[in-house]
Amino acid sequence: MIVYLRLIKESFSFAMNALRNNKLRTLLSLLGITIGIFSIIAVLAAVDSLDRKIKKDLSSLDKNTVYLAKFTFGPSEIPRWKREQFPEISYEEYEYLKTALPNAKQLGFQLIVTPENIKYDTNTASGVNIICVSHEFVDIQGLEFSDGRFYNESESNSGAQVIVIGDQIAETLFEDVDPIGKEVRLYGQRFQVIGVLKKQGEGMFGQSNDTSVYIPVNYIRRRFGDSNENIRHMIIISPKKDIDMDEFQADITQKLRNKRGMKTGDINSFFISVLSGFTELLDGIIGTMNFVGWIIAGFSLLVGGFGIANIMFVSVKERTNLIGIQKSLGAKNKFILFQFLFEAIILCLIGGAIGLLLVWLITIILTKALDFDFVLSFGNILLGTSLAAIIGLIAGILPAISASKLDPVEAIRSGF
Repeated sequence: MIVYLRLIKESFSFAMNALRNNKLRTLLSLLGITIGIFSIIAVLAAVDSLDRKIKKDLSSLDKNTVYLAKFTFGPSEIPRWKREQFPEISYEEYEYLKTALPNAKQLGFQLIVTPENIKYDTNTASGVNIICVSHEFVDIQGLEFSDGRFYNESESNSGAQVIVIGDQIAETLFEDVDPIGKEVRLYGQRFQVIGVLKKQGEGMFGQSNDTSVYIPVNYIRRRFGDSNENIRHMIIISPKKDIDMDEFQADITQKLRNKRGMKTGDINSFFISVLSGFTELLDGIIGTMNFVGWIIAGFSLLVGGFGIANIMFVSVKERTNLIGIQKSLGAKNKFILFQFLFEAIILCLIGGAIGLLLVWLITIILTKALDFDFVLSFGNILLGTSLAAIIGLIAGILPAISASKLDPVEAIRSGF
C-alpha cells in the first residue's frame, strides 16, 4: 500500500513537472478535457436546476390534476382547423360537472386573459399576469399567503371587485405601504386588495405568482361576456385520492358528451389533459437535453483524450533513459505501467477540476444575475471527476504499456 502511495506521489510530481516544463503543450492538451468536462457538467447542472425548479413549482399540485379545455397541452392528431371549431368550455358545464362527478374533490373554473397594467396612486405595474379563477383554485393550487386571504365563494360567485396580488406586484405598487385594504385600478375600475401571496421566485416558464394577480372569474364574465374570442376557458379538476384515473377520465368524457348532446361516433370536442402526462412530457424533454449535452461533450472529451494520449507518448519518449535506469535497478513492468497511468489520470483530473471550477463560478454568477437557483450538485461533481479519471485511464493505457515493455538496455542506450 505504501509503495502505491509513493507511486501516486511520484506520478503527481511528474505531472506537475510536465505542466511547469512544457506549459503551452500541456495546457493545450488539457484544454480538451477542461472543455469536455465543462460542457457536460454545465449542461447537466442547468438541466438539473431546471428539473428541480419544475418539481418545486409543481410540488403543491396533485399530479392527477385534470385540465378540461378546447385545447390540449400536448400534440394532437386532430387538425388545427378542426380544433378551432370546438366550442369553449362553459361556466354552465363547470357547474354541471361539480354535481355530476362524485370522484372529484374540487373543480375550479378559469378564464385565460391577456396581461394588463395595474395602478396604485402614481405607481404602475405593467404587463401583469391576470389569473381569473373561481374560489376553489386556492385549494387546488395550494396557494400560500404572506398576508391576507383568498376570496371566498360568495365573492367569487358575485364577481366582487377584490384582488389577490403577488409579492413582486405588492413591492412595485405599494413599496413600504401595507397593501391589505388598499384599492388598485384594473380594467379602469377599483379592486380592493384582500391578500398578498408568499414569494415564489422565477417560474419555470418565466411567469410566477410573484408577477401575477388573482381576481374572481365572474367579474370577467360579467364585464366581457362568455363569447369573447380573446378569452380561453378551462375547468381544473382535482380528483379524490386512490381512484382509477382511466375510469375517472372516461367518466368526465361521458358526462360532458351527454351534457353537449353529442352522438355516438362524434369525436370529442374537448381535450382532457392530466398533469402527470405533462410532467412526463417535461421529463422526456429534459432527457433529450441531457442526451444532446452528452453528445456535444463527448466530442470534446474525445479530443481531450487524444491530447492526453499524445502528451503521454511524448513523456515516454523524453523519459526513456530514466525508464531504463529504473528497470535496471529492479523496477517491475507493473511499476512503470502504473507510474505513467497515474500521471495520465492526474493530468485529466487537473483538467476536470478546472472545468468544474468554471461551472461552479458560472452557476454563482447566473444565480445572482437571473434570480434562478442554478445548482452544481455533489453528484455532478462526482460524475465530472469520474469522467476525467476514466478519460485519463483510457488515454494513458497505451503509452503506459509501451513504457512498461521497454528493454532496459535499449532504453538506457537511447539516452546517450
